[in-house]
Amino acid sequence: MAPTIRSPFRRTLALLASAAIMAQAGVSGIAFAQTTPETAAPGVAAPVPAAPAPTSPAPTAPQQTPPVQTVVPNNGPASVADLAEGLLDAVVNISTSQNVKDDEGVGPAPRAPDGSPFQEFFNDFFNKQQGNRGPNHNVSSLGSGFVIDPAGYIVTNNHVIEGADDIEVNFANGTKLKAKLIGTDTKTDLSVLKVEPKTSLKSVKFGDSSEMRIGDWVMAIGNPFGFGGSVTVGIISGRGRNINAGPYDNFIQTDAAINKGNSGGPLFNMRGEVIGINTAIISPSGGSIGIGFSVPSELASGVVEQLRQYGETRRGWLGVRIQPVTDDIADSLGLDTAKGALVAGVIKGGPVDDGSIKAGDVILKFDGKTVNEMRDLPRVVAESTVGKEVDVVVLRDGKEQTVKVKLGRLEDSDQAAAGDAAPDGSQDGVITPDPDENDDMDQPDTGDQTQPVPGAPEPDQHQGQVSPDAATPKNVLGLSLSLLSPETRKAFGIAESVDGVVVTEVAPGSASAEKGLKPGDVIVEVAQEFMKSPDAVAAKVKSLKQEGRRNAQLMIASANGDLRFVAVPME
Repeated sequence: MAPTIRSPFRRTLALLASAAIMAQAGVSGIAFAQTTPETAAPGVAAPVPAAPAPTSPAPTAPQQTPPVQTVVPNNGPASVADLAEGLLDAVVNISTSQNVKDDEGVGPAPRAPDGSPFQEFFNDFFNKQQGNRGPNHNVSSLGSGFVIDPAGYIVTNNHVIEGADDIEVNFANGTKLKAKLIGTDTKTDLSVLKVEPKTSLKSVKFGDSSEMRIGDWVMAIGNPFGFGGSVTVGIISGRGRNINAGPYDNFIQTDAAINKGNSGGPLFNMRGEVIGINTAIISPSGGSIGIGFSVPSELASGVVEQLRQYGETRRGWLGVRIQPVTDDIADSLGLDTAKGALVAGVIKGGPVDDGSIKAGDVILKFDGKTVNEMRDLPRVVAESTVGKEVDVVVLRDGKEQTVKVKLGRLEDSDQAAAGDAAPDGSQDGVITPDPDENDDMDQPDTGDQTQPVPGAPEPDQHQGQVSPDAATPKNVLGLSLSLLSPETRKAFGIAESVDGVVVTEVAPGSASAEKGLKPGDVIVEVAQEFMKSPDAVAAKVKSLKQEGRRNAQLMIASANGDLRFVAVPME
């Protein structure tokens, strides 16, 4: 009978044990949801282990219960709260006010259309508004800034405080202090302010923006729409952006939310260093769409330091006029790729007027820094110390050469530039071609190429253009060429200082016409060789074709002597 009595009892114990194991498995399934055995098929529950067969009890060492493990759910990137907490006190809100006369910047009051049912109400409202305004009124604006020195030096954007009669800095603890403008730089849109605090201020330091990579995390703190102490986080979306804000554009692009009022605020790396100064956004609506731009610290730190020391910037000056190196020009010079800055002219009395750099040179490196494109050169020159001797690598006559130049000061360039025929006065550290003349060196001239020059001979049947005057005219590259003579100088108004071979006609539809050449242009050089006659131009072009060149690089002088380079296809 014992077996019949024990058997149900044992089955009962086995069922209880199985139930306990299954219950434990259910608890474990919640705690270790991501630790399902690999043998279980997807969507199929893991098999429950069978109950162990009962055995005779034996003395065993007490087993230690394994610690219960829990899986912390993934809630996104690590928090930046600790980082932000240590930086908030160094970021300030800047409010400005400007006393504006009633007739400045204020147009006529809008009026409702005649006959509109709201015309009387509409006009009464705006007349009342105009009447309440006194002869002068205040215009206020808000922006951001950050403390770079515990003594009270603050950095912001120039456009935040430009024209302000009163500048007030609001700190995170509620303190408000009047600020004095120490210095401003419109070309980089940076300004330095000074307040007089009773105690040392919390400050931040500049980091090295050149170390930042696309995809690195950044954090912006500022005063968007008047909401001070706002923190936003994003990544670096791009580097070296040119948004045509100034001659030294080299912006960091970020998707960290930047809005109106963020201007002048800092962009931090994850070490709490300022690697950018938030300056501009692209937005159809005025709010953030994830495209913001910051002045990189590698540019801003030097400008800020000069503004602190001198109240102004002291930039290097090379004294050359430059233009881009196009693919055609690169091919004509034997360059593998279009790179560098092509020197179109040298300013008289400038630092390199001694012949160290010549028109036609392509500047490839400046003080050890590679010049990948034309706009790189003005920035690296401007960042260099005035009076410093630097090595400049140029491509001349098909070979790379290193020349030494001593930089002048950009502010001293105005007088030298004024005496030269070409400069547009652009304060680039170099002088770039006049944007109103030959703006696109490689685009067709849309002007009337056949319009007669005052005092020129009567046009003939050739498209209304002046006939060649010399006895040895040549037709090369779709151009009718002639020697410079008193008659042609007078006909085209060419200055006595200009020398070379004059273009008298341009064949419509030719490669030269597509490159913008026109009657009255003077060919000074072909492939960096001075041209004395039309025969010399024809011979040089023939030689270039025999060498396998596809383009002929021409140095072209305008009537007043402005130089530019044009690469004309010879096919």
